[in-house]
Amino acid sequence: MPEALATVDGVSDQPGDGAADHPDGERLQKVLARTGFGSRRACEELIADGRVLVNGEVAQLGARVRPDDEVAVDGAVISTKVDGVTYLLNKPAGVVTTANDTHDRPTVVSLVPDEPRVFPVGRLDLDTEGLLLLTNDGALAHRLSHPSFGVEKEYLVHVRGRPSRSALRRLREGVELDDGLTAPAKVSVMAPGLLRLTIHEGRNRQVRRMCEAVGHPVLRLARSRIGPIADSRLAPGEWRPLDRSELLALQSAVSEVSPDRPS
Repeated sequence: MPEALATVDGVSDQPGDGAADHPDGERLQKVLARTGFGSRRACEELIADGRVLVNGEVAQLGARVRPDDEVAVDGAVISTKVDGVTYLLNKPAGVVTTANDTHDRPTVVSLVPDEPRVFPVGRLDLDTEGLLLLTNDGALAHRLSHPSFGVEKEYLVHVRGRPSRSALRRLREGVELDDGLTAPAKVSVMAPGLLRLTIHEGRNRQVRRMCEAVGHPVLRLARSRIGPIADSRLAPGEWRPLDRSELLALQSAVSEVSPDRPS
């Protein structure tokens, strides 16, 4: 296929058809098509039906958007970053969640491609394993990591001993820590000493501190889900880019949670 005529989902890559070539931005239907909402015709129908907002206002056919405009479809804010990329990494224990480390320890950024440059969303402790997102989309990273948006994070937690009904109830109702009472957690017992625990806050070492506070220190901790994103097939140290459907599900999950939710 000739390079000048290459298309993806009906979105032309010909020169002169992008936001960089037009001072008034990029056509909204092209942005939606590139993001995964179908053909341009389907995206035009979304706009005509009043399901698309730009900066809080109902969009009109023919509208153009700039990179700093906020676009929402059916209430879900979507990423419009042209070169945006988001990776899902299964972080191994012993890897630090930073871009650089002064002690020369391996970092999560060193496990994914160098370009484009990405940053971890939130943080997992040095000894904590499991799923971590890395992205170059600052708006998405903010909504995922800010506690007011309340995105659920699910963990598999191996603890010392067998938590009693009383200990499980405390986790479910909230645990008093040195920085205040935690929000209620979802807790289920998978096996003796193995819990599935879901929280929507992002306090430092929160799961470890909660379990220790109820008398069951953590022996091993792994994050198994971030909002709607999970992948049990990803081996420690492996990563993959999120596909369009996963990105849309993630953006929808962030938008569905009220920023006023108590943290």
